[in-house]
Amino acid sequence: MKFADLGLSDELLAAVISAGYDTPTPIQAQAIPAVLMMKDIIGIAQTGTGKTASFVLPMIDVLAHGRRRAMMPRSLILEPTRELAAQVAENFEKYGKNHDLKMALLIGGVQMGDQVKALNEGVDVLIATPGRLMDLFERGKILLTGCDLLVIDEADRMLDMGFIPDIETICSKLPATRQTLLFSATMPPVIKKLADKFLTNPKYIEVSRPASSNLNIAQHKVAVTSRNKREVLRQLLRADNVTTAMIFANRKTTVRDLAKDLKKYGFSAGEIHGDMDQSSRIAELDRFKGGSINILCCSDVAARGLDVKGVSHVFNFDTPWHPDDYVHRIGRTGRAGATGRAFTFVAPEDAEAIANVEKLTGIKIPVYELDGAVKDEGPAREARAPREDKPAREARAPREPRAPREERSPREERPAREERQPRAERPARAERQPKTEAVEVAVEAAPEEAPRAAPRREPVRKAEPKRAPKAAQEDDAEWNGPVPGFLGISAL
Repeated sequence: MKFADLGLSDELLAAVISAGYDTPTPIQAQAIPAVLMMKDIIGIAQTGTGKTASFVLPMIDVLAHGRRRAMMPRSLILEPTRELAAQVAENFEKYGKNHDLKMALLIGGVQMGDQVKALNEGVDVLIATPGRLMDLFERGKILLTGCDLLVIDEADRMLDMGFIPDIETICSKLPATRQTLLFSATMPPVIKKLADKFLTNPKYIEVSRPASSNLNIAQHKVAVTSRNKREVLRQLLRADNVTTAMIFANRKTTVRDLAKDLKKYGFSAGEIHGDMDQSSRIAELDRFKGGSINILCCSDVAARGLDVKGVSHVFNFDTPWHPDDYVHRIGRTGRAGATGRAFTFVAPEDAEAIANVEKLTGIKIPVYELDGAVKDEGPAREARAPREDKPAREARAPREPRAPREERSPREERPAREERQPRAERPARAERQPKTEAVEVAVEAAPEEAPRAAPRREPVRKAEPKRAPKAAQEDDAEWNGPVPGFLGISAL
């Protein structure tokens, strides 16, 4: 089957062929005719199957006839992330170049003034994220009563990001008689309930089993530890014929540190994560698409929908916490019939996460054996000899045991104790009478005092025997020796 068999206009076919396509993918072959027939659609397709073109192409022909009005978009496409919205906008520009259609991109992270201006001039296609759309709607800058075609893309991702209440609110503001297209990689109960509520007799299209992985992708899991992940990554980047690669991590801080580490080792790497503003994210993605860098470190903000041609490898630096994210991450490679390779690093603490991935995908991911053993530590630690191999330790003589305490001579057997005079044979206190009497005499000679004063003076009185002799105290202070010459007194 060719695109010419799907009922598309000649102008649109010319744009498709000039883009290098002539054969539709399975999801495109089934969805395009149904959309042209104005039917509601539920499309279940894994990422990388051409899902975006399956609604962009027929929408261009459907909207080719009609008149746009200020503040009232004729169609609305809801995307979970800015990157996905920008990519859909690129598709409209590429395939709608032969049609007079006006498009507006309504996303966060950019100035609102230009977006409001575009809405006031009237648009045929409005591509928006739910948050920014609700913001402008509450400000009264947009009316949804003229929207006859709604596309809810990546519905399961919308669920993960908490956008389902916003989508329900938006759907309630749209006309009841409209065409609705819902696309999702999986169909959890919440999404099924949403579809039952807002779609009318939809056509169900499923081109692959939900959450199954692309058969064009060779998948591997690599046993690592938390300490040697970066060394294993560098080894694989050098040894596995990597042309372009996307590396996914669970945390934004890990993405930043990983990009910095790869640059330090000479790799041409960039980064995309949620802490970057929209202009920086677009600039980094353009560098990757243009070939200025060939390695892009990403958080899950880039896992879904980003279409970059020729990605040869995907590395899950962290095993994803949610098994659905695994399918979307590895879907960045092996797109549009090409082949790719995906490596998932599995640390001991990731055992449950990788088991959930294998349960969801229904396959047992083979273990990839590294060519050489990768050390956990740096070169300095590798060169250090183990402590038990040091010769000094081996040659050290054992310490002699100390003599037991009981072998020492008892205290009573020591000579000093034997020569001492027993306490009973010592002279009685009465024999030391002179000192005591001197104290008693001093106390008797003192003036009468309160009974409590005597103990206080006792230490002072005890020192009195050390005073100078009485003869010295009775000195009359006269000079009894010869008179010095300089003191002589003249009678004259």
